[in-house]
Amino acid sequence: MSYSIAVIGTGYVGLVTGTCLADVGNQVLCVDVDVEKVELMRRGGVPIFEPGLDHLLERNIREGRIRFTTDLVEAVSTCGILMFCLPTPPGKDGEADLAAVEKVARDVANLIVELNIEEPRIIVNKSTVPVGTTERVAEIISSIAVRRDIDVVSNPEFLREGFAVEDFMKPDRVVVGTRSVYAESILRDLYEPFVRNGAPILVFDERSAEVAKYAANAFLAVKISFMNDLSEYCEKVGADIENIRISMGADERIGRRFLFAGIGYGGSCFPKDVKAIVHAARQAGAPLEILESTMNVNRNQVRRFVDRIRSRFDGNLSGRTIALWGLAFKPNTDDVREAPAFAVIDELINDGCTIRAYDPEAHTTTRRVYGDSIYYASSPFDACEGAEALVIATEWNEFANPDWSRIRAALTNSVIFDGRNMYQLDDMLAEGFEYHSIGRATVIPDTADPDV
Repeated sequence: MSYSIAVIGTGYVGLVTGTCLADVGNQVLCVDVDVEKVELMRRGGVPIFEPGLDHLLERNIREGRIRFTTDLVEAVSTCGILMFCLPTPPGKDGEADLAAVEKVARDVANLIVELNIEEPRIIVNKSTVPVGTTERVAEIISSIAVRRDIDVVSNPEFLREGFAVEDFMKPDRVVVGTRSVYAESILRDLYEPFVRNGAPILVFDERSAEVAKYAANAFLAVKISFMNDLSEYCEKVGADIENIRISMGADERIGRRFLFAGIGYGGSCFPKDVKAIVHAARQAGAPLEILESTMNVNRNQVRRFVDRIRSRFDGNLSGRTIALWGLAFKPNTDDVREAPAFAVIDELINDGCTIRAYDPEAHTTTRRVYGDSIYYASSPFDACEGAEALVIATEWNEFANPDWSRIRAALTNSVIFDGRNMYQLDDMLAEGFEYHSIGRATVIPDTADPDV
């Protein structure tokens, strides 16, 4: 069955959600307050970089299944399903800021009354929110739209940036939090086209659904931080964290994913969600000590990495030029929110360095933060021109097999600090690079000048 769906908020989650729902035959109206953004999307433009999304959006605009507007009235009056895909940024002490969610809830409720809507409405909260938010939204709406047929449902998203279209189209699971038989039946039908691969639709109570989202991201952050914490130990005792990763990944109880040591996690989800659940747990009197430590490890990992750069140059980075590959928090996105690369840049700039940075997609989003305070290179080789060392902060495929002779010619010193363990130690030794990575021995070829 085809549904009329309003997606309120066209950020990363909203735009992917709306486009994918339209692609299976639903009529989708995406609502946003940003007039320029709405006009861009009406023309088929995509305000974010997400592989495959541009072609999917263009097709559904052409077929008339998705539209964009700033008019919430049209959305509330014509759509039986209203999906909230709204920002919940961290506020004081990491607490999720629900101002946008609560405002839209009030606006929707007031419109239901003003338009005298009697037909059922299902409000689906896809925003990542603390426990009890579904109930809070229901209270707001019921206090205004008295005796109306409105269900409020929790339906968290589990999208990975860089793979969001694939994740939505072929999910591992769909989680729905509701006690309403009617809402459950509608959402089961809505998601049926996406779970033909056998993935389950899991229907829980609202609070369990809300915790499920935080728990998934928090656990993945723990896996990353465990490996990062272990990497320092490996460096001290002469073990290789990559060998440890391979061994652990072969254990089916652990799995291979999220075991790569590096300079920490970033993005719009892990940092925010870990902070939010830590804050909520403190408030509930049940502090999550493992997650407290996870945040500390993540902060310290960048500092430790930059300290190794400082140590290599005898504590004096003032006036030095550093090349940096990778600005986005991960490959296949232009998202720089909480990017570890930015934490590295901040430390190096504070130490008096000049930064020559390159990223395949994130120059525009980075410029919004740093303006002209760093140099935006046209290629990886341009970034290295005249630099005294190369820092790798994001593991883009483009960096996997560069022309090492060109890199050596561009750098004034053949020194690499690899925050993502992209290369084999033997290869770096053969190429004549002094190579510093995470949780592994430092490679210093015979030709390296220890006084540089």
